[in-house]
Amino acid sequence: MKRTSKSVDDHLASLAGQRGEDIRALDRAIRERMPEAARHLYEGKLWGGSDQRIVGYGIMDYQNRSGEDVEWFVVGLAAQKTYISMYVNAVEGGTYLLAGYEGRLGKVKIGSASISFDSVDDVDFEILMDLVERAGQSTR
Repeated sequence: MKRTSKSVDDHLASLAGQRGEDIRALDRAIRERMPEAARHLYEGKLWGGSDQRIVGYGIMDYQNRSGEDVEWFVVGLAAQKTYISMYVNAVEGGTYLLAGYEGRLGKVKIGSASISFDSVDDVDFEILMDLVERAGQSTR
């Protein structure tokens, strides 16, 4: 997965239906909570899986399993075929921030650094935005 120079706004405008509206609402809210964060479009295979387009907010450097230094996004947002994914890559004390929010975000599926949900109506929006804001602060 690589950062591209393609327009994030064009990508967001291309997303149709309710999922597109939800993604654009999340984008606005993330930008309010992370106003200093650069916003980029990433494309490619995520972790060897399917092709993805992810809007990334903020930039962080980390060392991957191979020992390479990698530039990655702090928070990511993607429209999947049947759900929305958010990625929160920020870590505090050696643990993904998301771990402290499990059970508080609403009707969501949580991975170590990912949240999946059908619509913004399924999420406790204020708690989600608190997580986003903390993620942005953790990388300053």
